[in-house]
Amino acid sequence: MSFTETKALYNDHVLQTYARYDVCFVKGEGSYLFDDTGKRYLDFSSGIGVNSVGHAHPDWVAAVTAQAAALVHTSNLYYTEPGGKLAKKLCELSGLNSVFFANSGAEANEGLIKAARKYSEDKYDKNRHIVVTLKRSFHGRTLTALAATGQDSFHTHFQPLTPGFTHVEPDDIGALEALDGGVCAVLLEAVQGEGGVYPLDQGYVRAVAKLCAERDWLLLFDEVQTGIGRCGSWFAFRQYDVIPDGISFAKGVAGGFPLGGFILGEKAKGAFAPGLHGATFGGTPLGCAAGLATLGILEGFVGDVARKGRLLRDGIEAFGSAKIRGTRGLGMMIGISVEGDPKAYVKELLARGLICLSAGSDAVRLLPPLTLSDAEINEGLVILKEVLG
Repeated sequence: MSFTETKALYNDHVLQTYARYDVCFVKGEGSYLFDDTGKRYLDFSSGIGVNSVGHAHPDWVAAVTAQAAALVHTSNLYYTEPGGKLAKKLCELSGLNSVFFANSGAEANEGLIKAARKYSEDKYDKNRHIVVTLKRSFHGRTLTALAATGQDSFHTHFQPLTPGFTHVEPDDIGALEALDGGVCAVLLEAVQGEGGVYPLDQGYVRAVAKLCAERDWLLLFDEVQTGIGRCGSWFAFRQYDVIPDGISFAKGVAGGFPLGGFILGEKAKGAFAPGLHGATFGGTPLGCAAGLATLGILEGFVGDVARKGRLLRDGIEAFGSAKIRGTRGLGMMIGISVEGDPKAYVKELLARGLICLSAGSDAVRLLPPLTLSDAEINEGLVILKEVLG
């Protein structure tokens, strides 16, 4: 089928909710994607942080193929080995102790919100239900996840959103301290990804954790984009010297297979009983096998993420370009603050064979596979300099 025919199918039969670039990808290999003409692209987006081990990693392919031939789905009315093994591994990596498997980041965050409200209802009453999030945050596209999202632009056209959310300025502990007794939880992104790749201040996060402990609010982290090694540790909260009551995860956890979920600590894990939460496709044997393979591959790479992220940022800052105001981020979650429209730069980079993203109003965003090599970093820097240098 030609690209023209494929594009016509999308135009005729797919809802036009995305402004797609004029490219049709047909194959992936390592850190590269190939379009229908055979042109090769270096992928610095990894499917918006999903393809954490690159494309078609042989160990991942072998694990998924073997599981697909054995058992794909049973429902959560039964036990399967991959689900138990992956849950144990995620608990070990996070330091928390109970996993719920879902499909997406928005669904994972909604589970955290339900856990917070149920915990607070059990211990206090139904009126203590407000979840506090930060302005510039992004937590998903469902109505409740949108309500949690601290960006008004995402709320347009979809009112009324789910009630019970308050948004405060990032890095302003006074704004949190001023809130009344109706709060049950605070939900943070250690690095605000969609909002522009802004890391939270270390002291602020520790002050939030202290306040949550004093007021018995649950401390929750949205680790959908920051987790699974992206920021240089298995979960970004580990770099802030705090222990949350719950975290969400998705994106990079299964190397491209749709899988997400949340993990609760000791305080909150009793909030749910049988029948209070569920997900038909959550934790399928196939998804969990993909997750186990992905984590196994990443064990050899996570320790080098911080160095590679610094290599990328140093290389970009060395351009000395008037188009670049600076870089920000954590690990291999990088924002390049640019003069002008970041989407225009992303389009030009794509034409030159480098896949990047935009974020917020001013950032070209880089989310490469964590398996990216130094040679591939240098290759990407050459193209970035052609456009931004």
